[in-house]
Amino acid sequence: MDFSPSPKVVELQKRVMAFVQTHVVPAEKTFKDEMAAFRAAGNPWQHTQTMERLKDKAKAAGLWNMFLPDSKYGFGLSNLEYAPVCEIMGRYPLTAEAMNCSAPDTGNMEVLERYGTEEHKERWLKPLLDGKIRSAFAMTEPAVASSDATQIECSIRRDGDHYVINGRKWWTSGAPDPRCEILILMGKTDPEAATYRQQSMILVPKNTPEDVVQRLNKAVAATLNDPAVRSQLAAQTQVASAPMSPAEAARFLEAETARYREIAKSIKLQPQ
Repeated sequence: MDFSPSPKVVELQKRVMAFVQTHVVPAEKTFKDEMAAFRAAGNPWQHTQTMERLKDKAKAAGLWNMFLPDSKYGFGLSNLEYAPVCEIMGRYPLTAEAMNCSAPDTGNMEVLERYGTEEHKERWLKPLLDGKIRSAFAMTEPAVASSDATQIECSIRRDGDHYVINGRKWWTSGAPDPRCEILILMGKTDPEAATYRQQSMILVPKNTPEDVVQRLNKAVAATLNDPAVRSQLAAQTQVASAPMSPAEAARFLEAETARYREIAKSIKLQPQ
């Protein structure tokens, strides 16, 4: 097979490389200095003004969202045509985000574009395509080799108008970014199904569920002082994925605190 780049791709490579040499390479030191200052202050999860300026320039140059094939939102490249552009992005690490072509947003945007409802697209896909928000992908779990999705233990269960997620995720790509507003989480919806039909992915808005998780952990950890109970708590964090009002979140937190008190009693430990 002939994998030689087409004339269209060769021209695009030239445009991308020209942008890199003119804008990205000169910005690398400024970006590094901004990130060093964030780390020194104790919080590297902040977006730099350097990157925001690069994004504005890339968008103005028409070098934007090149990753998405066969879509009205994309650039019109096939995966084969996109590959030579990725080679350039790989050599100059700031380039992918500057052109809105960086993970995990690329994969998440493709999922939303292919399978999201119109509401999903309006709420999350369009701001992601515009580079205004970021997203995260929650797959990795501490107890299993999570790159093999058949080993995922986190469960997703329908409960009336909500879905309840039972499990623990960590190393969630993109989650600490303050611009992150949506997570795509992988879990099991049918553990009795055939091996490769047990898993599903669910949209989890960061603004409510993650807050509930943190409040739940803190409240129960403060209530139950035995290490064994806290260990069980870490393994059984439970969140409802539908957005909740403050009153609903408070009721959810109260109910979950009571549930963990019962866990403590069942293993003969006394809460404070």
